[in-house]
Amino acid sequence: MPKYLCGMNYFELFELPVSLQVNKSSLAKKYFELQRQHHPDFYTNAGEAEQKDALEISANINKGLKVLQQPDETIKYVLQLKGLLEEEEKYQLPPDFLMEMMEMNEKLLEEDPADFRKEVAELENSLYGEIKDIVENYDDNTIKREDLLKVKEYYFKKKYLHRILDRLGD
Repeated sequence: MPKYLCGMNYFELFELPVSLQVNKSSLAKKYFELQRQHHPDFYTNAGEAEQKDALEISANINKGLKVLQQPDETIKYVLQLKGLLEEEEKYQLPPDFLMEMMEMNEKLLEEDPADFRKEVAELENSLYGEIKDIVENYDDNTIKREDLLKVKEYYFKKKYLHRILDRLGD
């Protein structure tokens, strides 16, 4: 892999500031630019090592795009960059939230699925409201650890809510 791509995080790769909300237009523009430079199809006549590098770089570009296009994955990625989230981490949610989720699980069996989805969406919006300013005004140079920990709790609460929704099926 070319030296300039080694050790880069996805924000550096796409020349974007570290943020919890990615500018989708800038991301797409840089993605196409990078793919024009590094797509394996442009290296069919190159040597085996160059072809391998192009394949690896292209895969990394695609992986970065996938992460930065999805808000929850971007939050997870930033928390990992900051050393605040480990892969497969077992996060301990607050007891009051877990009690609320037990009640939600009971409602899941009793309520109309559409009403239940609406209730979960309202709860999710309420949870987001608690961190909205942090997400929308994120500054990598001034962000406080405690603010990132609030975002981390939101991330795990939202994940929990989505697991409950997954039980509803389609």
